[in-house]
Amino acid sequence: MNMTLKALALGVSATAMIAGSAAAEIDYGSFPDYTLRVKLIGGAQYEPLYAEIGQWEEATGATVQILSRQNHFDLDREIKQDIAAGTLNWCVGSNHTSFAPQYGNIYADLTELIDAEVLAEFVPLVLEHSTVGERLVQLPRHSDVSNLFFLQSLYEDEERAASFEDEHGYPLAPPETWDQVRDQAMFFADPPDFFGTQFVGRDEAVSGRFYEMLVAEGGELFTDDWEPAFNSEAGVRALSWFVDLYDAGAVPAGVPNYLWDDTGLGFASGSVALNLDWAGWAAFFNDPDESAAAGNIGLVRAPMGSAGIRTGWSGSHSFSITETCDNKEAAASFVTFLTDHDRQMVEARRGLLPTRTRVWETAMDEFREGGDEFMVTVFETYQASMAEDAFTPPLIPEWIEVSNVLWPQLQAAMVGDRTPQEALDAAAAEALIIMEDAGYR
Repeated sequence: MNMTLKALALGVSATAMIAGSAAAEIDYGSFPDYTLRVKLIGGAQYEPLYAEIGQWEEATGATVQILSRQNHFDLDREIKQDIAAGTLNWCVGSNHTSFAPQYGNIYADLTELIDAEVLAEFVPLVLEHSTVGERLVQLPRHSDVSNLFFLQSLYEDEERAASFEDEHGYPLAPPETWDQVRDQAMFFADPPDFFGTQFVGRDEAVSGRFYEMLVAEGGELFTDDWEPAFNSEAGVRALSWFVDLYDAGAVPAGVPNYLWDDTGLGFASGSVALNLDWAGWAAFFNDPDESAAAGNIGLVRAPMGSAGIRTGWSGSHSFSITETCDNKEAAASFVTFLTDHDRQMVEARRGLLPTRTRVWETAMDEFREGGDEFMVTVFETYQASMAEDAFTPPLIPEWIEVSNVLWPQLQAAMVGDRTPQEALDAAAAEALIIMEDAGYR
């Protein structure tokens, strides 16, 4: 069990402080006529927070210049280009616990910039995962793990249920295993208008999805001495799940190029039966102004693989401050504002999972008092999965580099250019070179 995420989910922190003042009631400092240059992650579920930036500008007299706002994989490539070119002439960047170890010392230690009283409001073990080489290089914005959304009406059709049981020999119900997801996805699919499921297909997104399926099948990424081990029988079973669904036409043909907005908007279109996704989409899925699936959504814990383990790849999105920043005080004020109690409530109302202990309690109380049973279910479900199912990828600098040799091979297997075993063997050979060059072997 991942104790970081258990602590977050249970909201346990003896040192946590009750927060929640509006920006105008907190002294965020004064930086008149200063322009803070930032690079942020973009996407449908990240944008509502940025609408709050004007409050910080009004409170401090500063102006925020957003230099970049794109998906995290493209942002990661841009940051690496800045490092190579020596153009880290900006102050704040979006980060993630999975990405942070690879960046070396470009980011400042936040324990030297942010008051200890503020840091005490975060779950301590989440801050521990935000630490690289004993330096707190990121302030966690929200955490993520995925559970299974589904269209309820598909399970309420008696004729469909009888047909499924005749075909598969067990009752049609929300799936408990990934084999059941495969059965049901193929059964529900009616391409090109309706699909049984979908998945992200490129960059670290699909590496992470494969990784959690690998764990659910009883496999591992590396041996204890850091030799790549994902080209095992468990790895072949995990990758074959993706390949089988793609071959059957049970997923959209474009999934090898899908990222998170593609899967989120796909499920909201009402044309996908089953969707493994993070909590940040929950309110969007159930909003009748945004989603054709609204009012027809069920949610269960992520299913189990053949090893009896649920999928649960997880981590935390965050903000970091560059060492080259020309005004670290302003930057620290800005990231503190973006992760304060009220800003985390902005995100929690959409389903994003907070990293401040008190916000879990505040959000649950607000949902219950407002009669929003759907969001109560969302938070209860994700609380359980984070406490019992969540695990991170290896928090090592080489994780993204290994991912970058893995995911093209996963794509190749999906589209039939290589068998699952051939694809994983090829990726493992490249990953071994990476680990040897890094001195792990």
